[in-house]
Amino acid sequence: MLMRLNKILTTIAVLAATLIPVYGQSKKDLLRQNELLVRKVESLEEELEALKKEEKKNEGIRKEMIEIYTENEDKLAAGMSGESYSPEATDSLLSIWYLHRQARSSEEGAAVDMDSVHFTSNVPDQVMIDRLEKMNAFFTLPYNETVKNYMILYSERMPRKMSHILGLCSYYMPIFEETFVRYGLPVELKYVAIIESALNPLAVSRAGATGMWQFMYNTAKSYGLEIDSYVDERKDPFASVDAAARYLKDAYAIFGDWSLAISSYNCGSGNVNKAIKRSGSRDFWSIYPYLPKETRGYVPAMVGAMYAVNYAKEYGLEPSPVVMPAYTDTFHIHKNLHFRQIEELIGLPVGDLRDLNPQYYRDIVPGSQGDYILRLPYNYSAAFIDVQDTVYNHRAKEIFSGVDVDRYGNSGEGPSVSHGTATGTTWVYYKVKNGDSLGKIASKYHTSVNQLKSWNGLKSTTIRVGQSLKVGKKATYSTTSSSSSGKSSSSGSGKSSSSSSSSSSGGYTTYTVKSGDTLYKIASNYPGVTAADIMKYNNISENIHPGDKLKIPKK
Repeated sequence: MLMRLNKILTTIAVLAATLIPVYGQSKKDLLRQNELLVRKVESLEEELEALKKEEKKNEGIRKEMIEIYTENEDKLAAGMSGESYSPEATDSLLSIWYLHRQARSSEEGAAVDMDSVHFTSNVPDQVMIDRLEKMNAFFTLPYNETVKNYMILYSERMPRKMSHILGLCSYYMPIFEETFVRYGLPVELKYVAIIESALNPLAVSRAGATGMWQFMYNTAKSYGLEIDSYVDERKDPFASVDAAARYLKDAYAIFGDWSLAISSYNCGSGNVNKAIKRSGSRDFWSIYPYLPKETRGYVPAMVGAMYAVNYAKEYGLEPSPVVMPAYTDTFHIHKNLHFRQIEELIGLPVGDLRDLNPQYYRDIVPGSQGDYILRLPYNYSAAFIDVQDTVYNHRAKEIFSGVDVDRYGNSGEGPSVSHGTATGTTWVYYKVKNGDSLGKIASKYHTSVNQLKSWNGLKSTTIRVGQSLKVGKKATYSTTSSSSSGKSSSSGSGKSSSSSSSSSSGGYTTYTVKSGDTLYKIASNYPGVTAADIMKYNNISENIHPGDKLKIPKK
């Protein structure tokens, strides 16, 4: 920047000298000097324009950093007090900003109209066809102009963006693979996250979809993700992929075709069903023109991403370095804990804690509510264990200043009502079978792994065949609790106390849809029943309306 300014000042000095009266010079000399003057003026204009662009870019960086790490102009809400803004903290913020901005920093491919573009490549079509077949994908697509365009887009037209994505893949993909294997799903579904968010856990769409898997609020809540004033599990790589796996499993149960199931992940099963009805076919390419524009290229884009990742070396794509730890340790937190307390006692920067625990967007692990997970780099584990008895009290009054202590007291005990405490709760006991996991059991009973662990006093996710697990059967919410405000669970996730809304008959229960209901909320009232079961049993899409009569199959 300074060198450019000096160059501009020098140019101005030369121009000033050139403007001195030139009496007695020939016309040829004057024309030559005039030409020189024009070139210098043009050069000056170019330098000024370059400076303006650079300043605009820098201003954008500053603005984005502030937007990401400051909430409502309250530094404390983002875990940064006034004295925290040291040069070291600023460097840390910049490092974190670059990490999570990597995959979306480039505008490569952003303005391309994939419906009309026709990319060309030096790679012969037959080579691309052979490579596609060798990938042995869990679903097949014909090699056509649309698929080819996306293959070229991801492998050749946005090298910087793909390098960043490849760098993030090394950390996130093993997490995704383990989850999809656990649910018996194709591991290639992991590429959906590249299309959704370019593997950015902090991604938020214009419509409010959040996290790597881009869950909307209601869908996230329906699949058991916690969202409140301190936690948003849509940003948690582990919790969000678990919910995504269950969603995709439900979608496949509805459509019986992975191309349709993946498309429904983007636009909803209702829109896919409409496309099927309009086309009169269940073939993906037959319904392709009837899908929403933003969804048409979703499956081909996924194929393009798979192709680029699998053949990155052939295209000279190298993973960008990502400062995520190779190994992490998991700790169960049962008291409120602030990232700054950890930073000050063991020296792990708040930025690194945010990277590994993006679901805690106020830098607070609200352990007083229940069992919460904290992930730390392996090399900091011993230091954290050494301070576990003192870390919760370290400068607690000062650091937690402004936090609603009545709701999130640091006593280690949760509030009077946490996640909808039910009265008259009954319990069912589930005997663990071969092949079971806590995630699978949680999905069956529409609860969370953390809740199962809490009910059964489990410290890890390890279970054994024959083990009996206690599972809470949802009941009416307490009307005496101050947090329930005298309302029944018809407005929450518990089973409605309104017996008039359902009746039993034969092998099913009839349920009358109420205002605010979703299929996922209704299914949560009936252990063992999924939203997909209700849609299949009633031959409907996910769109329902108050007054509709639904048959709920008995399990």
